[in-house]
Amino acid sequence: MTYRILMDCDPGIDDACALSCALTDPEISLELITTVAGNVAVDKTTKNALRLVEFFSKDVPVAAGARKPLLKQLEDASEVHGESGIDGYDFGEPSIKPFSDDAVSILKDKLLHSNVPLTIIATGSFTNLGLLLSLYPEVKPKIKEFILMGGSLAQGNMTSVAEFNVFTDPHAARIVFSSGIKTTMIGLDCTLFGRISDKTKDKIKLLGKAGNMLASIIERDIDHDETGTAIHDLQTIFYLLHPEKFTTRKFWVDVVCEGPAIGATVADIRKAYHDKTNVNVCLDVDTDAFNKWFLEEVEKNMQ
Repeated sequence: MTYRILMDCDPGIDDACALSCALTDPEISLELITTVAGNVAVDKTTKNALRLVEFFSKDVPVAAGARKPLLKQLEDASEVHGESGIDGYDFGEPSIKPFSDDAVSILKDKLLHSNVPLTIIATGSFTNLGLLLSLYPEVKPKIKEFILMGGSLAQGNMTSVAEFNVFTDPHAARIVFSSGIKTTMIGLDCTLFGRISDKTKDKIKLLGKAGNMLASIIERDIDHDETGTAIHDLQTIFYLLHPEKFTTRKFWVDVVCEGPAIGATVADIRKAYHDKTNVNVCLDVDTDAFNKWFLEEVEKNMQ
């Protein structure tokens, strides 16, 4: 089985790990990469996507997208990911150029001209997707599903309740969550606890040029504790290929767009306000299987 996907991202250390697997796994056909402002400015996230495409010698178009959220001010995460977004490895300047600086139109065209619905994996703020759904609602039947890294039911990493990607553009996240399209949310409930262990990182570092690159950027990620490093976005690719390794539950999830809880993803757990659901929420992940899979991805597909 081949998984045909489009990837919307803001590389970023964890996006870079996810993109590396999406670019090299033989079961995945990555047909377009679109970038957005988030971890760092969109000019930098676009350059980082191009660096990874060139690093792996792939022919995948990259289109630059939104420079800022729909309504709120951009607050980046360069303190986590470094000035470039993927500090820790010297990629040099990419020799290839982005296909376009209009990611939303390219997404629309790609979807409408596809003979089958495509899966969209989003690992940054959801600004491009919010614009896509608002400007071109005719694409909805061509989106098989959204697999999103974002949100949290238990705790935040920007505020006590808000996860970074949703916090960055909550208005866009609300558009995506309320779109009626099949949506899976992989949030901090999974990603803060299903970490890449130091043992896995050290093994990966010995696996050729790609392994050294990935281990080097992971080592620069400050989201680290005694159990390992939270490579949040990587779990989207793991879910695409191995959804059975996650514990999930469907809820109606609302996004808070104002006030002190802005960016919170609130599930109607008691079904007090909704008698239907809109999001498949990942609540747990098999951490050992996740580490084993990532090690095998690097060993088998990136040599």
